[in-house]
Amino acid sequence: MAELHFFTGTMDSGKSTLALQTNHNHAARGRIGRLFTTHDRAGEATLSSRLGLTHDAIEVGRDFDFWRYVVDSLTRGGRIDYLICDEAQFYTRAQIDQLGKIVDELQLDVFCFGILTDFRTQLFEGSARLVELADRMHVLQVEALCWCGKRATHNARTENGAMVVEGEVIVVGDVDKIDQPPADVAYEVLCRQHHRRRLTAARAKAVSLAPEPLPFG
Repeated sequence: MAELHFFTGTMDSGKSTLALQTNHNHAARGRIGRLFTTHDRAGEATLSSRLGLTHDAIEVGRDFDFWRYVVDSLTRGGRIDYLICDEAQFYTRAQIDQLGKIVDELQLDVFCFGILTDFRTQLFEGSARLVELADRMHVLQVEALCWCGKRATHNARTENGAMVVEGEVIVVGDVDKIDQPPADVAYEVLCRQHHRRRLTAARAKAVSLAPEPLPFG
């Protein structure tokens, strides 16, 4: 029986790497699939991993119809055995419903990969619907770490190194590197405690380098 899978984890936990590996494993057994993504850091119509792996993919816009695409492809004589759907948190509720219909009506396996919550700690539309519909939900076992060394559970957006909790939900950026100057817009994974305190790696470093108050008085 075909199933709708949802693989989730914070940023930097290897979701896109797993998506590419999943595609490789199925293709190596002679299965034919389609790869989809949206708002990938590497640009349009590309599924990329931070390890440097990339693969051509179909860009999913807000109006993209998965059901129509698959039915049209099969009607024209194409073969599709499975779908790989990266950045699924950005898909609409209707698109997730279409993926569920593809599983149920066409018996095609669908593998979705995405993060659960945005930088405000609120569920993404696509992820919320996947939690409701997925046959199987997998939390990735590769743990992303907060700068303090604890397991990262939250995705933070930074602007010039400072954490922000307001703004557009979808803004493309990559995970900030501790050993590089802060980007205009970037993301950082934090534990719940430091996300709540808005204490990013850059801010923690600045605090640690601040001079101690002189012992007067």
